[in-house]
Amino acid sequence: MIDVNKLKVGVAFEEDNQPWRVLKYDFTKMGRGNATIKIKARNLVTGAIVTKSYISGSRVDSISLEKKHLQYLYEDGEKLYFMDPISFEQSELAKEIVGNDTEYLIAGDKVWVLFWDDKVLGVDLPAAVIMKVVEAEPAVKGNSVSNVFKEAILESGKKVQVPLFIKPGDEIKINTETGSYIARA
Repeated sequence: MIDVNKLKVGVAFEEDNQPWRVLKYDFTKMGRGNATIKIKARNLVTGAIVTKSYISGSRVDSISLEKKHLQYLYEDGEKLYFMDPISFEQSELAKEIVGNDTEYLIAGDKVWVLFWDDKVLGVDLPAAVIMKVVEAEPAVKGNSVSNVFKEAILESGKKVQVPLFIKPGDEIKINTETGSYIARA
């Protein structure tokens, strides 16, 4: 059992025989009475994102997730395919379960894949990834007193706002939680 006060971002738990993962955590204490913990959690089987509320001191069931380092192979429109580089065993995962995290997957890269009782649940992305810029508008001189950004397209197809000095071929670091530019790699 896990105390709901320990349901920080990234923690997995079980409720109603379903595995959940915390995306956002909010603690509220108003005057007298118990504190309220509100979390935004993703159902790791269906991909649904739900807001849940708990009273401080409540408990939820703990869950043991297994992580395997697998190679991302390809996407066929509905499913993503991964392969164990040692046993060459392939696993598939519905695209809607991974959600927007598919924007950070590049064919051939190794990623951590979550398993629960031999069932593939999702991808565990690092806090930041390095990706190559495929397209970026040329920098226009002029208004460069403040931070000026332009749109760039990454190798996965994701569009992101980057500083003017970034050009095609550059590798940049992207925050996977916010989807924003961090730095040139």
